[in-house]
Amino acid sequence: MTDTDNLSRRRFLQATGGAASAVALAGCTGGNDDSSQDTTTTSGETTTAGEETTTEEAETPSDDANVLRLINSTMTTLDPIKATDTASGTVIQQVFDALMNYPNAEIEVKGQLAKGHKVSDDFKTYTFNLKQGAKFHNGKEVTAQDFVYSFERLAASDNSRRGYFILDSIGVKHETKTVKKDGKETEVYKPGSMAVTAVDDYTLKMELSEPFHAVPEMLAYTSFAALPKGILGDIEGYEGKMSHKKFATQNPIGAGAFKFDEWSTNTEAKVSKFENYHGSAADVDGIHWNIMSDPQAMYTYGTVNQNADMIHAGQFPTSQYNADKVNVKKTDKLGRKIGTYGKTTSGATMNYTGVATIGSYYIGFNAEAVPKPVRQAAAYALNQGQAVDKVFKGRGESSYHFTPPSIYPGGPDAYDKHAKENYPYGYNKTDLKQARKVMKEAGYGPDNKFSFEFTVYESSSTWPELGKLLRDKLASAYIDMSINTAPFSTLLKRGRKGNLEAYSLGWIMDYPAPDNFLQLLHPPKTDTSADNELSYFNWSGTEAAKKAKQAWKKIQNNPKPTDAAKKKRGEAYVAMEEANWEDVVLLPAYHDFSERFTYDWVDAPRFGAADYSRQMYNNVKIGQRK
Repeated sequence: MTDTDNLSRRRFLQATGGAASAVALAGCTGGNDDSSQDTTTTSGETTTAGEETTTEEAETPSDDANVLRLINSTMTTLDPIKATDTASGTVIQQVFDALMNYPNAEIEVKGQLAKGHKVSDDFKTYTFNLKQGAKFHNGKEVTAQDFVYSFERLAASDNSRRGYFILDSIGVKHETKTVKKDGKETEVYKPGSMAVTAVDDYTLKMELSEPFHAVPEMLAYTSFAALPKGILGDIEGYEGKMSHKKFATQNPIGAGAFKFDEWSTNTEAKVSKFENYHGSAADVDGIHWNIMSDPQAMYTYGTVNQNADMIHAGQFPTSQYNADKVNVKKTDKLGRKIGTYGKTTSGATMNYTGVATIGSYYIGFNAEAVPKPVRQAAAYALNQGQAVDKVFKGRGESSYHFTPPSIYPGGPDAYDKHAKENYPYGYNKTDLKQARKVMKEAGYGPDNKFSFEFTVYESSSTWPELGKLLRDKLASAYIDMSINTAPFSTLLKRGRKGNLEAYSLGWIMDYPAPDNFLQLLHPPKTDTSADNELSYFNWSGTEAAKKAKQAWKKIQNNPKPTDAAKKKRGEAYVAMEEANWEDVVLLPAYHDFSERFTYDWVDAPRFGAADYSRQMYNNVKIGQRK
């Protein structure tokens, strides 16, 4: 999990209260709770634009009738290749544009700065035709050369946290060189060798080493956003026109619908309408985010005092949430639940949208520290449906696979059918009789109990409650489970060293395909003694681990975006899920269900399964506030 070395495929974050938020920058999450949003980078180090301060009492915003007023949590950077948190990504989504985009966070990807693209017959060469006349905020026209530069930064800059996206996930053809690191020789990207070329000003060509089935989807990620060529000098061949610090905190220049105005650490961030935007010009004059970290303060500011126009689940803590106040009037074709919430403590009835987003939350077990019978007993004890209802107040969906329902092979119906018919530990039920049986067969009993520690991060309120629910059940199965809290960065550091026995984390999509999730269950990537682990399971040596490894190989051997390859990948996805069921290194808990609450004066397109942080706000309209 060394994201700073571009090896980890995860973005760790402190997830939000209520339904866990999906992210503009994806990967592993802390989970669904009432903590602040994503203030921790993958390396576990908190970084901000300036000196770290605490600002919990927000000032009342000016009542500018045509400025969208929102809440955000602590941001880390506005450099698209460095940002690893939802808070930063939410703003980056407004300021920067990429080749592709998920319109309104729906998962059908479409062109953004690309007006079209072609794929070669062997699926290895992608040629993108750019919109002509699209401008950066500094007035420069966006050209293919800007993308060559921006993609080189993604691959080669020391500021990049997502180099593996282009070099490994998409697999753009490139050369490597041998360097010594920590006394070991290792292969790294050779700067300037990547097969991304500008055919002319409006034609960009990208060549892959092997086919990859989700190229357009990956290119919608904000790390692939366009920057003006040469604006920064953090890669070979460019001196740069400003310092990285200035660009990342004071003057980010993109081609998005909004241009940057100001950012005061832990206080506020502002952007304004970009009049020369190449797409649909913004209906609002700007956006003002009040930056806060305490969920109760967010709730008071946005819901009680009505100072925010739109409120997301993480800004409406579960402790204040009343499921009985949700009135769902219809469910649309994308599965979004649409209705009202209220009345709130301020007497308002708010418009409500809820949607299952593409994310999974789980209890991870270190196989070297917690024996298989104990892990299986925990699976028998956990009633996922009860946990969602009792702990999360229904703000989630029961989870039996790591792959979320909407991208499971065959879709949600196939997900449910497979789980109901095959999940070996009881579908939405607790089976303590079987839990005791598997423990007795392993030699445990009243006088020989097994003890282990379940670690959650200290700002979480919901995961400890789920832990207590599980702990009390396991007590009758000869297991003493203690619950430990730790700072989020500490949890991650302990995990990387293999010093966790059990822990709570989650994963949110980088791109909407099962392999983006199931890579965490590829046994070699669970080895915490390695430099490029993706999870902390230390899963190896068992028959199930061998099956998972074979299934992953089948996935890797069928990467093409064809129906035949998709079918083979689908078979392998299911095989990996079942291998995990056998050994229970990852115990599924729940899937995301994200919510948005808006006042009557807000007209905002509904967001989709990629979640709110991938949504642009140029089509939001503000009426007369009450």
